[in-house]
Amino acid sequence: MPAKKGTKFNEYTFETKVEAIRLHIEEGWTYRRLMEKFGIADRHRLKEWMRKYKQLGEFGLMDQRGRRKEYIDQDRYVQKLRRENDMLKKCLEIWIQEMKHTNI
Repeated sequence: MPAKKGTKFNEYTFETKVEAIRLHIEEGWTYRRLMEKFGIADRHRLKEWMRKYKQLGEFGLMDQRGRRKEYIDQDRYVQKLRRENDMLKKCLEIWIQEMKHTNI
């Protein structure tokens, strides 16, 4: 259904979106329960946030209006590098622990 002229749309903060996604993924909250807690009128909005989160992580939940494409791509690349860096740090910790156990 198209929006009527003069309709004020609800805006949700980045923190609200992240918390809703966290509750759904980690604690198994249903869309209905999230809608009641955060006052969201439309289940499809939650599904859209979930889709964006799965594609781009938390960056996908940010308001992108007015951002140039180069910046979006650059931010996405930086986020990918941070995830990769975190994974490598965890691998290094595991490797160090294994080396301590083998006494090499």
